[in-house]
Amino acid sequence: MGKEDKAAEKSKAKKQVPLRLSQKLYDEIAQWAEDDFRSMNGQIEYLLTECVKRRKGKKE
Repeated sequence: MGKEDKAAEKSKAKKQVPLRLSQKLYDEIAQWAEDDFRSMNGQIEYLLTECVKRRKGKKE
């Protein structure tokens, strides 16, 4: 694997972020994830992605 391949692979790697949630919020997101057939992690990533898209849309 060349330097370019390693750089491309590294940029695609996901960062790990410790996250503290209240039990109530955790339960709400967990239920939402189940309703959408996503994992808890997938649901949080989806929600954050949507929020960033909306924020970018308002600024432009």
